Amino acid sequence: VQLQASGGGLVQAGGSLRLSCAASGQTFSSYGVGWFRRAPGKERAFVAYITWGGGSTRYADSVKGRFTISRDNAKNTVYLQMNSLKPEDTAIYYCAAIRGGTVVVDTYYDYWGQGTLVTVSS
Repeated sequence: VQLQASGGGLVQAGGSLRLSCAASGQTFSSYGVGWFRRAPGKERAFVAYITWGGGSTRYADSVKGRFTISRDNAKNTVYLQMNSLKPEDTAIYYCAAIRGGTVVVDTYYDYWGQGTLVTVSS
C-alpha cells in the first residue's frame, strides 16, 4: 500500500481545510487508516482513526468536535475535514494504514504517507 497525503496549506484561525489521503494497492480497503501530526519541536501525535469499513472512528481529545475523518473505499481515499482551526493545529499531517494493533500508537502502523503541512495563522 502506498499513501499520498495532500490538501495542506496556510489558513487563518477559525478556518477550515480538508486533507486527503490517496492510496494505491488492491488491499487498501482492508486497512484501518489514521492521521497523525508532528508539530514544530514535538513528537508525532495521534489525531484521528477510521476502521476499514468506515463504521467506527476515534479522535484525539484536542480535535474532537472540530475534525471529522471519513473514507471512500471506491476512491481509495481517506479524508480529514478540519474545522475551527487553531494555531496549535499547525503541524505536518501524516496518514498511515494499519492492519491491527493499538490505533493511537504510531509504531503499529504498517504504511505511511509523506506528510502535508498545515499552517494556521492567528
